[in-house]
Amino acid sequence: MAKQTVSPQIRAAIKSARRLVEEVSKSDGNEAETRRRVERIFEDVMGYDMGHLSREYAVKGTGDTEEHVDFAIKLDKGPDAKPVVMVELKRVNVDLAPKHLKQVCTYAINAGCEWVLLTNGRQWRVYHVEFGQPPVTQLVDEWDLTKDDLPVLAKKFDLISLKRLHKGSLDDLWMKTKVLSPESILGALLSVQSLRQARRVLRKRTDVLVDLEDLADGLKRLLNESAAKTLDDMQLGFPERRKPGRKAGRERTSGEEQPSEPDEAPDSPAGASEETPQHDSGSN
Repeated sequence: MAKQTVSPQIRAAIKSARRLVEEVSKSDGNEAETRRRVERIFEDVMGYDMGHLSREYAVKGTGDTEEHVDFAIKLDKGPDAKPVVMVELKRVNVDLAPKHLKQVCTYAINAGCEWVLLTNGRQWRVYHVEFGQPPVTQLVDEWDLTKDDLPVLAKKFDLISLKRLHKGSLDDLWMKTKVLSPESILGALLSVQSLRQARRVLRKRTDVLVDLEDLADGLKRLLNESAAKTLDDMQLGFPERRKPGRKAGRERTSGEEQPSEPDEAPDSPAGASEETPQHDSGSN
């Protein structure tokens, strides 16, 4: 993989942002002091101006109440422009916590905004809010300005830069997140097509034909407990086995064919013999 290059301008901007945050952290700066540094980061690193970054954005709460989120990122300028990201800011030496996320997600839901950015200047976390009953909030990316390498930081900050937001970077990120979710990946790995391909490889290497269900169980044992639980909840679409006739041990007639897969032997019922090369279309 080619090493990512960072332009001198972005490199200098990130280094300056890191110094700003480290200085306010050493002095144990309050939220207002943290806010000033974070505003500089939005402007110098991510290309925002205050026309796209609304301070103390008003959100209607329960009843006639009105609450305010620290920042709202807008792609269009003007008071009627809809926010695309709600930003909640905490004091630099306050570690981000679930209660902070719950607070800003409430603002986002009330404003109909799908994206949330939670930061204290050091830690940066991007969340997607999926509306439903109940709403679902998912962490999709995170980084630490004081610890991560410059190429990593350049890539992360670019993701939520004004230029990239105009190009739909967050929508692309969400699609990629869904594709790479455990459910999606496990569904692909445990699909009949993938299992059949894996079985072909195993048979070529070992000359042993295994059942798809046994192969799925073997893959499951490789996974950690969390992924295994996800697998337990999934419906795996194995092909139905041919039910035996009423007469046990009924032999096939000369014209009767057994369902088979390309380049390999058909699936056999549990306990049936696999040593029937005359019916193995893929043995040659």
